[in-house]
Amino acid sequence: MIKVVAKSKVMEDKIEEVLNLYQELVIETRKEDGCIQYELYQDNEDSSVLAMIEKWEDKAALDNHMQTEHFKRIVPMVGKFVVESTLNIYHKMY
Repeated sequence: MIKVVAKSKVMEDKIEEVLNLYQELVIETRKEDGCIQYELYQDNEDSSVLAMIEKWEDKAALDNHMQTEHFKRIVPMVGKFVVESTLNIYHKMY
C-alpha cells in the first residue's frame, strides 16, 4: 500500500479557482483502479494551504494515476497558482 501527501500553498486570490480544479480531479481520480482514498484537506489556520491525502493499492496504481488525462490536464493548471509545494510518498510498514 502507498500513501501520498501532496501539500501546496496557493495564491490567496486563487483559492476558489484551485478548489474548483481540485474538485474535478478528486471526482475523476476516485474512479481509477487501485485508488483507495483521494481527499483534499484545507488547513484550519491558513486557507491557502491545501493537502491531498491519497492511498493507493500499489506503486503501479499511483504511476497509472499520474498518466491519466485528468491528472495531466488539471495538475499543471493548479501549478500556475502554487507558491510552494511538497510531495511525500510513503509505504506502509506495520
